[in-house]
Formats: sequence, C-alpha cells, structure tokens
Amino acid sequence: MSAPELILARREAEQARKRLMATLAELHQRLKPAALASNAWEGVKDKGGELADDAVQAVKGRPVAVSAALAAFTLFLARAPIKSAVGRLFAGDEDEDDARDRKNDDAPKGRKAARAVDEGASA
Repeated sequence: MSAPELILARREAEQARKRLMATLAELHQRLKPAALASNAWEGVKDKGGELADDAVQAVKGRPVAVSAALAAFTLFLARAPIKSAVGRLFAGDEDEDDARDRKNDDAPKGRKAARAVDEGASA
C-alpha cells in the first residue's frame, strides 16, 4: 500500500468510527428508561384516542342500543339501593295498615264496625 492509500484508508476508518459512535450515542439515548417510558406513554395515548373515537362513532351509529345497554348497566349497579327503596316503600304501607288496624282494635265495637263499612265503601 502506498502512503496516499494508507492516509485515505485511515481517514475512512476514522469517519466510520465517528458514525459508529454517533449511532451508539443515539441508541443509548433511545434505550434510556425515561425515553422508553415516554414512548410507551405516547403509544398508549394514541391508542386511547383511537378507541375513544371508535366508541363515539359507535354511539352515534346506534344511540338507542347504547342507551338501553347503559340503562341496564345502571340498574344492575343500583340494584341494592333500588331493592332497599322498594322494600321501604312497601314496608311503609304495611306500617300504615298495621297502625290503622291497631287503631281500629282500640276503638269501641260500634265505631269499629262503622269504620270498616266506611273503609269498604271508600276502597
């Protein structure tokens, strides 16, 4: 090898080494945990946005079906409070009936019969 060829080969080797070091530095930056987490978060946000857009389009396409499904789901979640409220509602009516019966039991016999007739006529 002649001297000019040797100088050219060394120059090319030095340039290749610089490119390799730049590539390694870039890989080092990309593989940092913070960079990986950031890229993952951006991917999740993008995918979440796409899913939200798809959901909006589905709701716009079938509003009645979606409303019915949401109503059924809401009733399913609220089944215990609804059951309790209905139980109190009917328990309240029974309490009023029990109080009326006790009141009628305390009344003199003539009045009790008259109330029974009045209640039967109004019912």
